[in-house]
Amino acid sequence: MSAFLFQNARVIDPSQNMDVVCDLLCRDGKIAAVGQGLSADGAKRIDASGLILAPGLIDLHTHLRDPGFTEKEDILTGCAAAAAGGVTTLCAMPNTKPTCDTPETIAYILEKSKNAKARVLPVAAITKGLAGQELTDMEALKKAGACAFSDDGVPVATAALMAEAMREASKLNVPIFAHTEDQTLSKGGKINEGKVSRELGVPGIPNAAEDVGTARELALLMTAPENTMLHICHVSTAGSVALIADAKRRGLSVTAETGPHYFMLNDEMLRTKDADYRMNPPLRTKADQEAVLKALVDGTLDVIATDHAPHTPLEKSDFLNAPNGVIGMETSFCAAYTALVLTGLMTVSELIYRMSTLPAKILGRDLGTLRVGAPADLILIDEHETWVVDPERLHGKSKNAVFKGMKLQSKIKMTVYNGEIVFEDEREKNYGV
Repeated sequence: MSAFLFQNARVIDPSQNMDVVCDLLCRDGKIAAVGQGLSADGAKRIDASGLILAPGLIDLHTHLRDPGFTEKEDILTGCAAAAAGGVTTLCAMPNTKPTCDTPETIAYILEKSKNAKARVLPVAAITKGLAGQELTDMEALKKAGACAFSDDGVPVATAALMAEAMREASKLNVPIFAHTEDQTLSKGGKINEGKVSRELGVPGIPNAAEDVGTARELALLMTAPENTMLHICHVSTAGSVALIADAKRRGLSVTAETGPHYFMLNDEMLRTKDADYRMNPPLRTKADQEAVLKALVDGTLDVIATDHAPHTPLEKSDFLNAPNGVIGMETSFCAAYTALVLTGLMTVSELIYRMSTLPAKILGRDLGTLRVGAPADLILIDEHETWVVDPERLHGKSKNAVFKGMKLQSKIKMTVYNGEIVFEDEREKNYGV
């Protein structure tokens, strides 16, 4: 394996409360040393003056479409997009074909990801075929390599089955990632139910669909085994924010995520009738957007994840009939930096904590850190560069980018995964000295 000596970087590692200009050496796939004036025979020296060096990002919520839907994305192209966005570890949701509900499918994902530019952690299905009828063999799936359990894309059909899943997951010390939705309320909806949906004459999805789903899972958590780890996916409503805040005040062990689009955009974008702004849950009202933003800043919402969901341009060309979902791994950090750090709502160290260190804690993995001995997963960030999102220049197969045409500040300049450079900004490959 290669050895790299990063010199004169602003090293930010929230896991060690570190924010200092110094050097970092990685060798044999591990962090070997962090400090002032380091030297290393045979290591490639990289001048990182003026750049932030941080742990690689961890995205808890992605869809790689592999196996089964590789015209949209596959493990290798999805991880290329991840690397370009500074993501070195990602959790791949199970709504593939076949569903990720057997050890064999997990083995396929892990084998294919050996040649990928990011670490892929399979999320296994809670129910067989995501059908909501029968639990999977969760113990066998964990042994095969599942990092979490979820029926993401659909909610677990009944409260009784979700309660059983929580009990099984608690025995295995593996988190449940919950897609909170009452489909009797959301059925047939295309966009957020409200003023915009009424004016467009498009069926709406009410906030209550998410809020009722969130309330169910939190109620089940109250009587679940003490070590149950519940993680609420893609929070989009003020009501869900309030429910999660109340649960945390009562000491329940719950974490929650939101995506950059939920705190940066709202349902006014749907007036364009562009299906690239359609996802589930949908973009909500400006009031919901502001509530999600406030909850992220105050810690009610723990982490930022993307729900990266590729679809082909042909699929997305039909506003009403297009599948839900947007891509996001390549823009997530820069979008969040623009909305949170540039505005003074959050420090860059806090943002890295929410996108790297804390996700690693939720997964219980020795990642999201620059401690000596940890895997050499790291990124170089230029926090002063600005760029405009051009879907045609992104690295995945699909182009349904929710921030297309938007000017963002900060840029990932280099990504190192497992001690190897897997991405360098094409415009500036002159760090080596």
